[in-house]
Amino acid sequence: MTQRLTLPPLAALTAPSLSWNAASPYSETFEDVYFSRENGRAETEHVFIHANRLPDRFSHWPEARPFVIGETGFGTGLNMLCAWACFERHAPAKARLHLLSTEKFPLTHEALAQALEAWPELASYSSALLAQWPAAVSGIHRLHLTDRVTLDLHFGDTCERLALLDGQVDAWFLDGFAPSKNPDMWQPELFHSMAARSRPGATFATFTCAGVVKRGLKAAGFSWQKVPGFGRKREMLAGQIDTPPPDGRRQQTPWFTPPAAQPAAHIVVIGAGLAGASMAAALARRGLNVSVIEKQAIGAGGSGNQQGALYVKLAAQTNDQSRVYFSGLLYSRRWLEMLDPTHQLWHNSGVVQLALSTKEAQRQQRFLDAHALPDGLLKAENAGSLGGIIGMEVDAQSALCYPQAGWVKPRKLCEHLLSQPGITYHQGEVISLAESSQSWLIQLANGETLTADQVVIANAQQANRFEQTCELPLQTVRGQVSSLALPENVEGPKSVVCAGGYVPPAVDGVLTFGASFMPNNATTQVQDQDHLSNIDELRRTLPALASALEKAGVDLTPANLDGRAAVRAASPDKSPYAGPVPKAEAWQQDYALLRKDATRVPAVAGQHYPGLWISAAHGSRGLASAPLCAEVIASRICDEPMPLEAPLVDHLHPGRRIISALIRAQ
Repeated sequence: MTQRLTLPPLAALTAPSLSWNAASPYSETFEDVYFSRENGRAETEHVFIHANRLPDRFSHWPEARPFVIGETGFGTGLNMLCAWACFERHAPAKARLHLLSTEKFPLTHEALAQALEAWPELASYSSALLAQWPAAVSGIHRLHLTDRVTLDLHFGDTCERLALLDGQVDAWFLDGFAPSKNPDMWQPELFHSMAARSRPGATFATFTCAGVVKRGLKAAGFSWQKVPGFGRKREMLAGQIDTPPPDGRRQQTPWFTPPAAQPAAHIVVIGAGLAGASMAAALARRGLNVSVIEKQAIGAGGSGNQQGALYVKLAAQTNDQSRVYFSGLLYSRRWLEMLDPTHQLWHNSGVVQLALSTKEAQRQQRFLDAHALPDGLLKAENAGSLGGIIGMEVDAQSALCYPQAGWVKPRKLCEHLLSQPGITYHQGEVISLAESSQSWLIQLANGETLTADQVVIANAQQANRFEQTCELPLQTVRGQVSSLALPENVEGPKSVVCAGGYVPPAVDGVLTFGASFMPNNATTQVQDQDHLSNIDELRRTLPALASALEKAGVDLTPANLDGRAAVRAASPDKSPYAGPVPKAEAWQQDYALLRKDATRVPAVAGQHYPGLWISAAHGSRGLASAPLCAEVIASRICDEPMPLEAPLVDHLHPGRRIISALIRAQ
């Protein structure tokens, strides 16, 4: 049995030590150049673009899925920008390109900009890259460069990153500093991971002819040949792998084997809240026709508040749930900037997470001790500095500040997402789903029946009301927010402030605060008791603001507050469901042995309802989870590399509760 893949620590990465010859960077660590000082672009075109036959392959690309290029060592991004430019020149209008690249020592934004100044003819491409360049923290960072071109940056050790990759590659750029300079990368594990993540017939090209590379490629199953090199380098290697080895990672978790990709011209999404709207937008961006069906109205449930906080509360010791939410926070931030660069629907105000007790201060310190994250993503603040950040004094011992977090107008965001081309909105209640030979039949309460190739269920607490999903446990959680008009002489906080609840900056003179948290409660009537709880939390979190309101004549009582209550849905382990819907009865039969012995894993792939997916259980953190979960599902539907490491994709799988129940002999 193979061991479970181990995720590396969630931590900041070190920028490379560079020296410069004009715009050409030189690595002091590896004592090597990033690109040829004579003609770097011509070298890239020769070594990687033409040796992988990309112009011809792009021009004749027949697949609905994207062409996938994998690279070992992003460096300055020159190789990927050249591949993108080649794709734009040669590919058909409907073709798509997916780039993925590893990098252990990401350049700073300033260094990357300086290096790319050497190629003014690529300025339109490099500007798109620079606009989304992520912080140097380990993990996968998905960048939507255009609607047709996606770049996944896998920050961390190359061998480690490729072992964690959930996806397959059509062409490899085997780059990185020379084997003699960077032996840690050119290991047998590198070539075996490349082989296991390759499509049949995947090609590769590399500048080096070193013996360790030739032997490693051959041992992994690649055929290679020497071809003319570039400039003064006489020879290089190119080749392919005809029959990649099976992915042995599923021996331990066969139930999570993804269903085979199937055609999907028309997809129905059930639910028009944040989960459904972001799902529909992700599919439409890939050129699919999407119908969204909603029982009430766009953003009618938990996504209908005036404001929502974009933030996460991470565990002191990193777990899979924290990793998913942290990746989701970073993805949502880039996604929102791409969707709404003028900040009409959101604001990057930052979030301050207060430690109002010694226990919370100690928890935050344990978190800081376990996570060396960049200040641009997470920064510790002491009591003395918080007043300037928030705009008023607080009674906190310390705080964690998330500079890239903020707040969003959820309902407006949902409306914006569903206005995208390729999306049709239907008002109606889905009462049943039925499989036909090649499609799904969606029965509405008014008697109408819609047909779709595939279906995504994204209707919050209603998501397990269907025959196919009734085994997925969901908990209802009532939440009520309170709001009031601020007097002219009183200002709200400058950033989102969180403790037991949250208080975002005021919008249009209205301060919103809350929210109450009532598990196993599905009522939506506004209640005075919840207003009182929110008032108490406001006094505890921002006593200076509560005092200023009262001095200005505001009576902080339920009678003077407006409010809105909605029901959120959560899973028992508080992580979302994002993936294919399992056939629960088949899983319970196929994996019954786990009840007696969890080490006896049957070699049976998990059965799923073909073309049926779910995005649900986002709880109160949907702004940080729903957009990334939409990418997870859309990537699987469209047969693309995944935006999360393989163990995290498994962590989100809706069938995880079935397996855990079997292991616990329930």
